[in-house]
Amino acid sequence: MIIDIHGHYTTAPKALETWRNRQIAGIRNPSGMPKVSELQISDDDLRESIESNQLKLMRERGLDLTIFSPRASFMAHHIGDFEISNTWAAICNELCYRVSQLFPENFVPAAMLPQSPGVDAATCIPELVKCVEQYGNVAINLNPDPSGGHWTSPPLSERYWYPIYEKMVEYDIPAMIHVSTSCNACFHTTGSHYLNADTTAFMQCLSSDLFRDFPTLRFVIPHGGGAVPYHWGRFRGLAQELKKPLLKDHLLNNVFFDTCVYHQPGIDLLSRVIPVDNILFASEMIGAVRGIDPETGHYFDDTKRYIEAAHVDVEERHKIYEGNARRVYPRLDALLKTKGL
Repeated sequence: MIIDIHGHYTTAPKALETWRNRQIAGIRNPSGMPKVSELQISDDDLRESIESNQLKLMRERGLDLTIFSPRASFMAHHIGDFEISNTWAAICNELCYRVSQLFPENFVPAAMLPQSPGVDAATCIPELVKCVEQYGNVAINLNPDPSGGHWTSPPLSERYWYPIYEKMVEYDIPAMIHVSTSCNACFHTTGSHYLNADTTAFMQCLSSDLFRDFPTLRFVIPHGGGAVPYHWGRFRGLAQELKKPLLKDHLLNNVFFDTCVYHQPGIDLLSRVIPVDNILFASEMIGAVRGIDPETGHYFDDTKRYIEAAHVDVEERHKIYEGNARRVYPRLDALLKTKGL
């Protein structure tokens, strides 16, 4: 089985974006704030949006299952207040759940949280609980920068985040550390903000003792870990200067990386630097890079091709494709076992 742990609902019906634009406009003009009931998206709308996009490409590329969460750039936690984010998160999470019900063999939901800058992280707990207990979500996406590129929140190691971590540990679910849209003109959303955040999150973990407090907490750092694999020697050296344990002991029981790296040399580097036990297959499809690579003639985000060509043996490839995902996402593993998989 090939499990893609990083999928977003980037092809949601247009009605969702239209409703969101009305919600944003309603922040300044409350009389125009739309009701949730005004968003009408049928099952047929959902089927069409998936069958002609994600599911079509999954079948063409030989992928079996995607962990499916709301569109990352649409989370936009910097917009409005907590109530705005709470309503928006609930809508987006329900749509991903509905997709998982329509295509139970192909999609399993993961939740966005109703984060809002400067608001107590504990306010996210009711939505997290609902998504796990009612929707069967196997993971969450956690935005370390709800401000949208201005980094006003405390580092991930601070107690501010502990209410979320405590619930993650209780439910035994991982978090993908994933920012959203950048409203800072200095940082392109997908080209720099995402990758900067991946690197920043790793360094925040490295410089702290977070996993001493939460030894079973698990983070997935997407996009191949940003700059982390390329600068592994730098991080090893910084850990040494900070009097931290070796990285394999300090972080690699808790931090994992996906394969959303869109060229062969990048995957080769990732698989040679990072232990295979810490690499999980992902494509982010349909996501940040949608075009065809003129050097190969294949889509940039067809990451399975890179894994097949990487210097890993059959056992290691199985870990990347399936074994590690089952271990890092225990609720996914339990769900698959109920289906005899």
